Amino acid sequence: MKKTIEEELHSRRISLPNKFIYNLLGYLWKFTVSKKYHLEYEFIDNPKKEKGPFVVISNHASRLDYIFTAVPLLPKTLNFVAGYNEFFRSHLHGIFKLLKVIPKKNFTPDIYTITEVKRVINKGGRVCIFLEGMSSISGHSQPVALGSSKLLKFLKVPVYMAHIDGGYLTSPKYNIKDRLGKVKVTYKKLFNDEDLAKLSNEEITDILNKEIRMNDYEFNKIEKIYYKSNEICKNLHQLIYKCPHCGEEFKMVSDNNSLSCPSCGYKLKMDNYYNLIDKDGNILDITPANLFDNQRNDVKKEILDDNFYLEDEVEIGFLPKYEFLKDQKTSNIEGKGILRIDHNGIHFKGIRNNEEFNFEISLLDTPTYGMCTDCSRFYTFVKGEFIEFYPNRNSVIKWFLVTEELHRLHNGLWLDYKD
Repeated sequence: MKKTIEEELHSRRISLPNKFIYNLLGYLWKFTVSKKYHLEYEFIDNPKKEKGPFVVISNHASRLDYIFTAVPLLPKTLNFVAGYNEFFRSHLHGIFKLLKVIPKKNFTPDIYTITEVKRVINKGGRVCIFLEGMSSISGHSQPVALGSSKLLKFLKVPVYMAHIDGGYLTSPKYNIKDRLGKVKVTYKKLFNDEDLAKLSNEEITDILNKEIRMNDYEFNKIEKIYYKSNEICKNLHQLIYKCPHCGEEFKMVSDNNSLSCPSCGYKLKMDNYYNLIDKDGNILDITPANLFDNQRNDVKKEILDDNFYLEDEVEIGFLPKYEFLKDQKTSNIEGKGILRIDHNGIHFKGIRNNEEFNFEISLLDTPTYGMCTDCSRFYTFVKGEFIEFYPNRNSVIKWFLVTEELHRLHNGLWLDYKD
């Protein structure tokens, strides 16, 4: 009987990338892609001097980070860890298989991933992991995923940091269409195996969060890099769902260079340095990341109400069994229903393939969601199965914020930055 895509994935035993193929592609990308994005890099500590296996961790700024982190380390090869669901997409599964990329079900325990990462390390290989679990939504980083410190202690090899600045501004989550400017990557050594042995999980997590932290908007206030685009602000309303002036939610609109609220007429423009500009032409101190954080602060207040809930009509998508997703799709729509979150958990009632389909998941088991492409949909895993949600209104970012803050309010383990 023919194996499913999932069965094929989990039957693989990951080996090291073929050096010739990896470097052929790597140097091709170096002289095309990285040149196009004006990639600059600096070695405070140089991983290429390591003779044995090591781990590279990086903040996850954009969908292009695999190239930004790999090219400076050529001819060293890396096995990257990538989102499990990405292996089901037709334009990615081939290159992932060729370069021996390791799948990971994000924000949920995945023994297969740990086993295969350890296998690569035991063979003398090198692994690159984006510990946030997905690329930045807001333009600044999130704390590292649960279990990051335990994984590094388990691997017992040197750990290097690749810190990316400008990657998000090159391909922001609200509109992944490229805008060319500049990307900088800085490498430094964080731990050797002795450090990992003597430090506690909490100490390692604190160091990781400090080193991985970034804010591309603040970066560009200093660098003042021009990012070429004729739609610099398009779809920013996906990220900023709440009017900063009147507080109306899910009504914001955006065009190529402005964000506005139809309810009260409030309007901001954005230039190609990502400055926000008011109606009088004044450059404001605030950034889209500040507006995003203001929404989080409002959510923290809302959820203190014992009767709080968020509810949406959604379509639900699933990964295919045998045929890869085409045309940039991230799932196949198989049903619809009502998704609700409250102080008792996350609940879904609806239909899948014309049959009743319901589930509930715990707030403690759901620190956040994944996001495959832009801010129009989000996903999680229910009993190990990928489920993607397509709300019928512009509420995706509020789902993230509410879920993260309810998880923390109810003593979930995934905490925000300490400061």
